[in-house]
Amino acid sequence: MSETITVWFHSTCSKCRKLQALLEEAGRPFESRFYRDQPPEPAEVEELLSMLGMRDPIELMRKKEAAFSQLGIEDLDRASRLEALRTHPELLERPILVWSGRAVVARPPEKGLELLDS
Repeated sequence: MSETITVWFHSTCSKCRKLQALLEEAGRPFESRFYRDQPPEPAEVEELLSMLGMRDPIELMRKKEAAFSQLGIEDLDRASRLEALRTHPELLERPILVWSGRAVVARPPEKGLELLDS
């Protein structure tokens, strides 16, 4: 299991930047996963869901994104929802902090530090 802290990051997201600042202030080195440039494969999302304790990919989606309604996400099956996250990575909730086989959607960003301190 990796001890590397990874933050699924989008540079224009204020919550992502806040988490980045908190980690830097705490002296916790991390890697950024620019998920919009490197969209997650369905198997990767499945692993992330497991770490987050979520059952359905819809739980990890930003429901106010235009693509959510345009694609009719609520009417799609699991495989199609996973594929939607690959083809429309903007749907992914952010930031997500992954560490030591666990993950948290860091909203608010302080939740990321809570995971590291638990």
